[in-house]
Amino acid sequence: MSEPKQKFYLTTPIYYVNARPHIGHAYTTIAADVIARRHRLLGDDTFFLTGTDEHGQKIQRSAEAAGIAPQQFADEVSDSFRNLWKRMGITNDDYIRTTEPRHKAGVQKLFRTLQENGYIELRSYTGQYCISDETFVDVPVGAPCPECGRITETVTEENYFFKLSAFQRQLIDLIESGELAIQPETRRNEVLSFLRGNVNDGATENSAAGHPYVPGALKDLSISRTSFKWGIPVPGDEKHVIYVWLDALANYMTAIGYGSDDPAEQAKFEKYWPADLHLVGKEIIRFHCVYWPAFLLAAKLPLPKAITAHGWLLFENDKMSKSKGNIVRTETILDAFGTLQPEASKHEQDLFAADVLRYFLLREIPFGNDGSFSFDAVVQRYNSDLANGYGNLVSRTLKMIADFRSNSISERSSPDSLVRLFESVTANDSLPSLFEQRDFSRYLDIVWGLIAATDNQISSKTPWKLAKNHDDESQKQLDEVLYAAAESIRIITALLYPILPYATSKVWAQLGLGDIEQAARNGKLNNLQWGDLKPGTKLGALGPIFPRAPKELIQVMNDIETANATKSNGSNGSKSVIALPQVNSDLDASARHRTEFAEMPIASASATAALNKVAESVHPISAHHPAEAARPETPQIGIDDFVKVDLRVAQIVVAERIPKADKLLRLEVDLGYERRQILSGIAQWYTPEELIGRRIVVIANLAPRKMRGLESHGMLLAASEGEDGKPVLATFGEEIALGSRLK
Repeated sequence: MSEPKQKFYLTTPIYYVNARPHIGHAYTTIAADVIARRHRLLGDDTFFLTGTDEHGQKIQRSAEAAGIAPQQFADEVSDSFRNLWKRMGITNDDYIRTTEPRHKAGVQKLFRTLQENGYIELRSYTGQYCISDETFVDVPVGAPCPECGRITETVTEENYFFKLSAFQRQLIDLIESGELAIQPETRRNEVLSFLRGNVNDGATENSAAGHPYVPGALKDLSISRTSFKWGIPVPGDEKHVIYVWLDALANYMTAIGYGSDDPAEQAKFEKYWPADLHLVGKEIIRFHCVYWPAFLLAAKLPLPKAITAHGWLLFENDKMSKSKGNIVRTETILDAFGTLQPEASKHEQDLFAADVLRYFLLREIPFGNDGSFSFDAVVQRYNSDLANGYGNLVSRTLKMIADFRSNSISERSSPDSLVRLFESVTANDSLPSLFEQRDFSRYLDIVWGLIAATDNQISSKTPWKLAKNHDDESQKQLDEVLYAAAESIRIITALLYPILPYATSKVWAQLGLGDIEQAARNGKLNNLQWGDLKPGTKLGALGPIFPRAPKELIQVMNDIETANATKSNGSNGSKSVIALPQVNSDLDASARHRTEFAEMPIASASATAALNKVAESVHPISAHHPAEAARPETPQIGIDDFVKVDLRVAQIVVAERIPKADKLLRLEVDLGYERRQILSGIAQWYTPEELIGRRIVVIANLAPRKMRGLESHGMLLAASEGEDGKPVLATFGEEIALGSRLK
């Protein structure tokens, strides 16, 4: 009797339909597809979900501006996501839309359950509402939203409220214990900081782990709206629509049968829930790690096992933004790299190019961090790693087998050093654990080490010279080196399959091993053992795997993006529904949904003026012309003195007060290449909670010194303002890599 399969349920965020898909969405979906393929080849019963989030005031307003119904607007944008995933060969098992009847039924069931369990009550509320983030925020009238920076609106509504405050201690305990696992650590700390409140203001209690928190710091949440109609009605009170975040988050359950009367769907929910992994963008971590688990606890439902947040993609080291015209469409990469396979069908060209993008994003960017994307970098990485590395190894090895051994794999004896290397890599737990940690970049580093070792073995053994000698010893050595190279390629190809599914399918077939998808289903890509490649195996039809990309491809992609930006901005006078969101303001290119894709409605003159006001408040213009200010008397230094100061970009990941030290904070900062402790006398101006996550400038080569028994390794850079010398930390208005040096 066979062992029952272990289930693995994986989700992406559902993408908000206020804008067409771009490379940020692809990043999350690619990572999810890689994880899903990996779990399938391990034999797990895997269910992979993605979809679109289609309700809310922004969609209603955008549809009105386009002169169409909200449903039509949502249909067109949602189709663009679904079609892109098909082009890329994404293997999602379902695609949920929040406008589907099955989703509506599940959301209304969840609302009723929360109500019946005593966690929902009707109240009247007046406050500042952020249209972009679809949430009330605690700011003064006319102030910008602290999350997205856009002007808030004053809204008075009778709303249903969820008693979120009742779950503060329980959520803290779940996260501290690891029962609700949040990755990376910076996001876990961010959520805990939010839940604990400002522990320096007022009375505190301790969590189960002994950490202080402020009871009541977590406020109740408004979960209905009456100011618009594009949403799911509150059951029994249809003048209210359900809060879009309660609506959207429920997709993870409604897609697998929650709320259905069908016994088969109910069985599916029992089988797959709870989710094993939610993949999300870093700016929606609070919604997934505070609101979502609280809803589930109130409904007496199991919590997801893990939530992992990734960073942003920066285009050529600059944050992607439509206002800057540097949003990158995934289709651009597909169309450009597809030209390297002129004989292939359009579908095969798309799958080949999708592999290029998959490899670049997962090799180049440590998952969880922000990362830079540029067309130049994609072409360079493709040529160096795929064309000259893996592709060249496969092509030259198989050609030698074809030429010297008549297309047949030779005897299996192999050089001991190579065997030991591969056995050490495949026998230990490092590679599987890297997948579990979502450390795709390090995983690929190790695989490329195997490629380099195999290349070196071939170069040192010179099989092309051995082939010219007809003595028995030379022919035996030739058999050894060719078998070792072919077996190395088999193992490398199996390891690469989840990341390069199309390319590895071609290599697998050329090795004479048939269909790699079938091999994955049959467990042939798991428990890899040296020597499983059978001697006498006949090679398949040979052909290039990764043709070298010309430098001109960079310009081709730039031209495609330029042409698309012009078209989207309506220079041809057309009124494409999908292009409509392109005339709105900034959009971050991370694979996130509602918060991250949040945009203002179609800009009017008054809205533009308001946005300009926000920009001035964030970057205030001095009230005095610099020429009118008295120049401070400071000693001059030479350039030699200046270059001795090592100024680096760092991110604050831990901030806490030091007992009996009113002015000092203990900070831990991430410099990209290391993490260090810095003590700073800013406690009277900054709370620990508001510092976590900030990117700042530190003097990295300052000699360490001790204060209050603790050692400080560096200094924060800050301006001094006003008579009391209030410090204002030097920070950045744009994304920049940690560890970057200021020059």
